[in-house]
Amino acid sequence: MTKSGRPQDAFGHKAKKEGFAARSVYKLEEIDHRTQLLRRGMKVLDLGAYPGSWTQYAALKVGREGHVVAVDQQEWRGGFPPQVEPRQADVLALTPVELGGPGTFDLVVSDMAPWTTGTRFVDQCRSYDLYMHALHIAEGTLRGQGGFVGKIFQGPDFDEAKKRTAALFTKTRVLKPDASRQESYEIFIVGIGFR
Repeated sequence: MTKSGRPQDAFGHKAKKEGFAARSVYKLEEIDHRTQLLRRGMKVLDLGAYPGSWTQYAALKVGREGHVVAVDQQEWRGGFPPQVEPRQADVLALTPVELGGPGTFDLVVSDMAPWTTGTRFVDQCRSYDLYMHALHIAEGTLRGQGGFVGKIFQGPDFDEAKKRTAALFTKTRVLKPDASRQESYEIFIVGIGFR
């Protein structure tokens, strides 16, 4: 069983077997396979990183020559390889300058989601706010031609989020990985080629 009380699915069993912190690793893995965003030696910022499966995957891809900054308000447990810098902080309280400013990262990723209320419209609005904050941080910390991956719940603000992303990147894609639960209305917007 998972923390939410749902039985562990195939992705959950696979993550446990392969030593990843959560099944969500396979969302980033599929996005990466379809976009080729992650490469050896990159500097990556992982927002809302806890429990760390996206951080683990990014660390594997960038190798020891790379660097991954993993930020979450939860207290980190367990160890990471030396190329990972875990930071305990409220992402919403951080500014791009506090994270290094322009030209610091090659890729910014965000799997952040709000604490859900069960009211779909409220949850969508909160997800949009998180997405836009992640995009703001990306805009203020990415190098030229850098990339961005952000999770958002589909809703009335989705088109605006996509439009704002398209204004910052030469190419955008919208992806729903196989590892996203069928009943979930999460989707990922990918920005490629930061202007």
